[in-house]
Amino acid sequence: MTLAPERSAALIDELRPNIHGDVLGAADVGYDDARKIWNGMIDKRPALIVRCLGVGDVIEAVNFARERELPLAVRGGSHSAAGLALCDDGMVIDLTRMRGARVDAAAKTVQAQAGMLWSDLDRETQVYGLATTGGTVSNTGVSGLTLGGGLGWLMGKHALACDNLLSVDLVTADGNVVTSSEMEHPDLFWALRGGGGNFGVATSFSFRLHEVGPQVLGGMVIHPMAAAGSVLRFYRDFCMELPDEAEAYIALLTSPDGQPVIALILGYTGPLAEGERVLQAARQFGSPVADTVGAIPYVQRQRLIDDLGVHGIHRYWKSGFLEQTSDELIDLVVDRVQTVTSPRTAVGFFYFHGAASRVDPQATAFGLRALQWDFDIISQWTNPAEYPVHMQWTREFWKDVEPYASGVYVNHIAEDEPGRVTAAYGPNYARLVSVKTQYDPGNLFRLNHNIRPTPQ
Repeated sequence: MTLAPERSAALIDELRPNIHGDVLGAADVGYDDARKIWNGMIDKRPALIVRCLGVGDVIEAVNFARERELPLAVRGGSHSAAGLALCDDGMVIDLTRMRGARVDAAAKTVQAQAGMLWSDLDRETQVYGLATTGGTVSNTGVSGLTLGGGLGWLMGKHALACDNLLSVDLVTADGNVVTSSEMEHPDLFWALRGGGGNFGVATSFSFRLHEVGPQVLGGMVIHPMAAAGSVLRFYRDFCMELPDEAEAYIALLTSPDGQPVIALILGYTGPLAEGERVLQAARQFGSPVADTVGAIPYVQRQRLIDDLGVHGIHRYWKSGFLEQTSDELIDLVVDRVQTVTSPRTAVGFFYFHGAASRVDPQATAFGLRALQWDFDIISQWTNPAEYPVHMQWTREFWKDVEPYASGVYVNHIAEDEPGRVTAAYGPNYARLVSVKTQYDPGNLFRLNHNIRPTPQ
């Protein structure tokens, strides 16, 4: 249903007096900027955008959307592959102005509002030499990453973002506020650790923190694309020996000077001398054209690959977990990258190991706990007219890779893949349906990688 302009205006006039933040419609200054998100391919026009300043605004917005049966999307960091932060002709609850944090250094915990980016949170926690697992790029939102599980630089040593959650404050579909933890609403807390935005609007998170820094090892070892096959085989074997403190990712991409390259993206969180020893083999293998690995501040490592995902360009994503990286698969990847259709496109492997892999698969909704690689084809371009070419290349590439995949990270599911949601949860999906049915039986929160409630 498309809302008529006069109907949208009436809704805005009705809601605006009850919101302390801003309520924007298509005629308002700032509306177009407020609907720009990380994935520029997503171009949706909400009837109203509610830029909340606090929990009271969120409650008002949720009740308003439910009572008027408006489609409802929630914007945190707006970094999702699928662009789920927007909707057409409905309401967007925009949390980007809720970006405060309170660190308890003695207890090693932090209370973080839901509109924060990881760069925001890292800045606050690193004042005290503390951090928690927070993505592989700093411009990811705290909310979406955590609710979907939360792969990141510290996952080998400190598990996923969701594994470090102590509690979540949530506005539910009926407009109530609940604090969910191991002791309060434990089934909901289980579901929030990986089940995405299906259960309400998270307004703040309490995380366990760990001593990190002040310096860690991080950087890239870059090889020419001609060496991709041998570098990928080395990388596969190198990952098998990694201790929890080390992370090793790899990306096939185009360098800023236009050269196709393959880059080992390395990190170590712990004593620097031991990290140098652990990463030495990766730095000495082959004939790299550059080696930037060194001691750097933790916040700098968090920004190490930010430039691979410039905000607002067009992108289309395919992804899956790989429990094995066979020679056959490596040959396939190397062959397909030779035909890449955009110099901004990147193909990456993110190794999932250590503490993250040892959590009981039933302990949280994120249950894909195994030694594995998160494999990503991230097509990126700037000219909107080129999307058919890049999407076709990505789909054909993924069609050949998919037989090797076993499951998918929910945060990396594309907008056109609703059928893959069950693959993100495996045997945990049935329990997620039960929690969804309890807390959102009407499926108000459906503009996400949706877990459908049992029909009433």
